[in-house]
Amino acid sequence: MKKLGSIIAGVALALAASTAAHAATAMRCSHQLPPGHHISKVVDRWAAEVEAESEGELDVQVFGADSLVGAKENIVAVAKGDIECAFSLNFQWGKTLPIMNVTVAPFAFGDLEIWRKWPESEAAAFLSEKLLEKGVRNVVWMFQTNTSVFTSKGKALIKPEDFQGIKMRGLTPPFDAALEALGVTPSSLPGSEVYQALATGVIDAGITDVAAAVSRKYFEVQDHFTVVPVLSAYLHGYVNPSWYDGLSDKAKAALDGAGKKAAQWAVEASAEAGAAGPEQLREKGVEVHVATPEENKALADIMRPAFDKAFGEADPDSQKLIDLIGKI
Repeated sequence: MKKLGSIIAGVALALAASTAAHAATAMRCSHQLPPGHHISKVVDRWAAEVEAESEGELDVQVFGADSLVGAKENIVAVAKGDIECAFSLNFQWGKTLPIMNVTVAPFAFGDLEIWRKWPESEAAAFLSEKLLEKGVRNVVWMFQTNTSVFTSKGKALIKPEDFQGIKMRGLTPPFDAALEALGVTPSSLPGSEVYQALATGVIDAGITDVAAAVSRKYFEVQDHFTVVPVLSAYLHGYVNPSWYDGLSDKAKAALDGAGKKAAQWAVEASAEAGAAGPEQLREKGVEVHVATPEENKALADIMRPAFDKAFGEADPDSQKLIDLIGKI
């Protein structure tokens, strides 16, 4: 009898373990950032928080550095349901949802208070509605930077005339229009390909957030870095709507709660990384110049009008978003 009892107990334990394993819903999340990037670490922290708040209902599996799906394919992969979740930088929405790029307006969104209030704002809700119309449900906003660097080799890019004839990584059509106004030839490249493009001379210069310049080791292939508050960027996480609709209320609440926490973690991590970045670059032996207000204005006077014209001053959604941001 003892032997039979042991067998029954063993089967019961196995069934319980099997049931627990099946209860966890897999949530594969793709993003492009390298492991050392400060926001990559926030994504990992968010994933752990989602699992904790869902009490194990969600099994969040994070695949960074384009290891699951490439950066250009993330949005489509989630919308189609090939994967459950992905993260994209706002400017990767391109022509699909151009109003996502409002924060790329040159020298316009440097105030961190905007980003601390962003998740609960009408502007964020408006963008969430537009994202849902495009086939994805937003679950977390992660402010990435308001401190950028123009990277170059041989000379610093400081004054408008320094940009004449430079081939540089572009970001979005409106921002590229702002670069073109400076005399730059923009080239569309995902972040993961910029290092090689700089190393081989496919492009002469880059623009990225100051922390990414460190984590992506641009200092190995560029020797001058100009720190400018030229744009603000954010990474946002989104899921397949049908997959989301099938979740329990607990799992949905976990995504909401973890998303609100992670939004604040991202602001603090980005502020810290942005402050530390210039000195970290100097420690690598490269030249770092922090642009003065006068130097910033000289660039803004050329870049901002070109951006505004390309962004679409007459577009109703663009204007509504700008108005909502003004309320934050």
